Amino acid sequence: MPPKRYEIYFADLNPALGSELQKTRPVVIVSQHAMNRFLETVVVCPLTSRLHPQWRSRLQIRSTEKPSEIAVDQIRAISKKRLRGCIANLSDAEAAELRSIITEMYGEP
Repeated sequence: MPPKRYEIYFADLNPALGSELQKTRPVVIVSQHAMNRFLETVVVCPLTSRLHPQWRSRLQIRSTEKPSEIAVDQIRAISKKRLRGCIANLSDAEAAELRSIITEMYGEP
């Protein structure tokens, strides 16, 4: 089964360069399901436990029983081979808020 949009997986993000988030960490799949079925890559936003409530590019959620942020400012495509297993799903409300932040950051003004 291909990964589905808004599922949370562990992914190995190494090697990283500069200020990219690195190591094995949770990521949220944000690419459309049709893309996930046919491409060898998925578009993800990594999660971090470093909270920045004032940053508009971050969405706070509770993942794996601790507070986390979805780092929309770190969005990137990764190989499906980096994924290590689905661990959770975003709620409908979290998915809607994530779509809103992505549109605000990367959509047309």
